[in-house]
Amino acid sequence: MSRIPTKPEVLDWITSNPTLTSKRDIAKAFGIKGAARIDLKKLLKELEEEGHLEKRKRSYSDPDRLPPVSVLVVTGPDDAGDLFARPAEWHGTGPEPIVLFIAKSGDPALGKGDRILARVTQVKEDSHQYEGRLIRRIGANPERIVGIFRIGAEGGRIKPIDKGSDSEWIVGAGTAGGAKDGELVEAEQSGPKGRMGRPLARIVERLGDPSAPKAVSLIAIHQHAIPDAFPDDVVAEADAQKPKELEGRVDLRDMPLVTIDPSDARDHDDACFAKADDDPANPGGHIIWVAIADVAAYVTPGSALDREARKRGNSTYFPDRVVPMLPDRLSGDLCSLHEGVPRACIAVKMTLGATGEKLRHEFVRGLMRSPASLHYEEVQAAMDGNPNERCEALLEPVIAPLYAAYATLVEARGRRQPLELNLPERQIVLGDDGKVHSVNFKDRLDAHKLIEEFMVLANVAAAETLIEKKTGLLFRVHEEPSPEKLNALRETAGAAGLTLARGQVLQTSHLNRLLAQAADTDDSELINLTTLRCMTQAYYSPNNFGHFGLALKSYAHFTSPIRRYADLIVHRALVTSHGWGDDGLTPADVDDLEKTGTHISDTERRSMMAERDTTDRYLAAYLSERVGEEFTGKINGIAKFGMFVKLDDSGADGLVPIRTLGNEYFHFDGDAGTLEGADTGVVYRIGQRVTAKLAQAEALTGGVALELLTVEGVEVVRGSRSPAGRAPRRKAASHKRKTDKTKRKVHRSRP
Repeated sequence: MSRIPTKPEVLDWITSNPTLTSKRDIAKAFGIKGAARIDLKKLLKELEEEGHLEKRKRSYSDPDRLPPVSVLVVTGPDDAGDLFARPAEWHGTGPEPIVLFIAKSGDPALGKGDRILARVTQVKEDSHQYEGRLIRRIGANPERIVGIFRIGAEGGRIKPIDKGSDSEWIVGAGTAGGAKDGELVEAEQSGPKGRMGRPLARIVERLGDPSAPKAVSLIAIHQHAIPDAFPDDVVAEADAQKPKELEGRVDLRDMPLVTIDPSDARDHDDACFAKADDDPANPGGHIIWVAIADVAAYVTPGSALDREARKRGNSTYFPDRVVPMLPDRLSGDLCSLHEGVPRACIAVKMTLGATGEKLRHEFVRGLMRSPASLHYEEVQAAMDGNPNERCEALLEPVIAPLYAAYATLVEARGRRQPLELNLPERQIVLGDDGKVHSVNFKDRLDAHKLIEEFMVLANVAAAETLIEKKTGLLFRVHEEPSPEKLNALRETAGAAGLTLARGQVLQTSHLNRLLAQAADTDDSELINLTTLRCMTQAYYSPNNFGHFGLALKSYAHFTSPIRRYADLIVHRALVTSHGWGDDGLTPADVDDLEKTGTHISDTERRSMMAERDTTDRYLAAYLSERVGEEFTGKINGIAKFGMFVKLDDSGADGLVPIRTLGNEYFHFDGDAGTLEGADTGVVYRIGQRVTAKLAQAEALTGGVALELLTVEGVEVVRGSRSPAGRAPRRKAASHKRKTDKTKRKVHRSRP
């Protein structure tokens, strides 16, 4: 009988022979034949169950070792000048290994971000786990564009759809990929710039008719490289999941935890219930339950689902579609708290005092069954005295107690003073044909605010629990504005006759007082918008720097694990800290928190840009049939090349190019946010009311161009560029502006 190799021997073979890792290859290497193959199969199965091997189709690999030939990404030199790299892909359960690059004579100079094919050797060092030697450098990813293809004599050309991109790309003969004239295509650069400095391109995908409604979001998906198709192994893993049973969970199925979402919501990841606290020691208090879908039970660390979810970082929402973080089997089914079906959840019970302060809380891993999936409008209508049939039965036992608990949270919010911006949210409504039917501004109902306050409270409870239990997590961090941005806000406020105090530690209450001064004035929108712009971008980090905008010391995202990877990390941390199972936060998760936080902060920004670009394109398409019409609006941005105007009825932003303001010279003052004409002396500034004519609206780029007609009710006077000998006038205008600014500063410095 053939000798069965030991487990270390098998692992060494797989590591040294990454292309010969099937069971047949291993059997051949060790001379195993006949019935001995059954024993080999058993040994491989044990290695797989122990986590030493990962089976991929018909081959095996050691997930915690790099193959001897690996693709690496150079991370840069350290202080001593040593060059390090990391694996381009890492599926191990342990921390991602660090590779020290050993250069030899003749190797090209490498820099941060370079991708290389390297031969790696495992070592035992404190600073790194492998040493790598260059086989060859791998070319960087070629630049890609999305544009309209036009057939030419020797191939064709591509007109990019990006705003402000006028340079066409040249498509050589035989590289058009069968694209038809006028089609929307994605192309990559295939060579250096050719004639007239235009890049050579190769079409890699045909996206179809650019005028089709679905093209709008499709363009954004491709432009921002948002993954929109799940790999087969991810779908298979999701489809194999089954509903979780009660075992090991708290039974919450008799608790009337209702979901309240938009009327068109496809998934429901949060549910809530409230009641008056019957504890005599807490008169006037309330109990709030918030239950969140237990995604961690289905998306386990290191799985194909987990790797894909982390890669995506979050779901991305467009007016016509959603690019989800998880496959529909989970996001729309097993992890969605549908009405009348048992669903696994992680729930928090929070006890409030009579004035809304949270007295205590506790988390449980449970099984719930929602009695109703409600939407905001019907819940609000029920509280306003007009319940529909299903809300009528829930009004007294469920809906009214929710609002009673919310009333105390409003009181607590007033004491906390989070930032109270008043910027209506724009909603694009599509018709059955996929085209924009209307552009509305969403109503802010108490039902919306109720759910928001409940979710904020649950997120705070999650952060506090994990801090107390000393468990790693990702905080949602929002730092205070920079001094430079605050000074710009003070300038804008001062120009409007308002004040923002100096010389004190900034708190949200100070900004709220400024917003209150501006309320019900013509400058209200301007001050709200400028305040928003002075805020820093929120991000995810394992370090707790607080949340300035919400006026909270500790804040984490817990309530949306279906659509945010950060929330899944927090769920895993709760599982680990409570000892609920082996699907919690792993040591590898903890080691990677910093990197994960950076990555998902980037994916969040990517989604925001894609959603914004899509909105711009839909609005441009909506306005394209109204070219030549006049609109009212307000200047909401000033730049060297012109100004931006937000139109009142649609909320669209249009550019007024500086060349359309006349041939005179305009002085741009970035600090004051103004354009000043050298000849006419006219000054354009943020916040001025204007009327403008729609000159152009390009659906493909999302660009909207306007021609300014009046400013504050006064007709625009277009100056002409000063003839020779008139240059001193420009200097005089500049001198006057500087003098005025000096006077203003002197005046403001007086006590």
